[in-house]
Amino acid sequence: MTDDESLSKLFYVADSPLHGQGLFARKGVAKGRYLGSYAGPKTRRNGMYVLWVEESEGEWIGCNGKNLLRYINHSTKPCAEFDGLDLYACKRIKKDQEITINYGDESGLD
Repeated sequence: MTDDESLSKLFYVADSPLHGQGLFARKGVAKGRYLGSYAGPKTRRNGMYVLWVEESEGEWIGCNGKNLLRYINHSTKPCAEFDGLDLYACKRIKKDQEITINYGDESGLD
């Protein structure tokens, strides 16, 4: 699931107490559930909505997010995580909870 119409059945965008706007759950989600895939053109430049994934060992490629998943904010206690470009709930997510991931040690955020 990558298009905004499908993603909007699970999520909505609203003001975030963490940073700017964030992505929130429309309904409860079970741990381990597939939530969607980050979609956009590949890039080698960093930017506001660029998600970096390891394409092959030691080779990183960016995906410039164009769907709703680009509104996911950082948390050191995330409720979701990416496996490549696919997003999964790493714990139970409650209705109206903000969807967060850990950007990683290199992000400089804590």
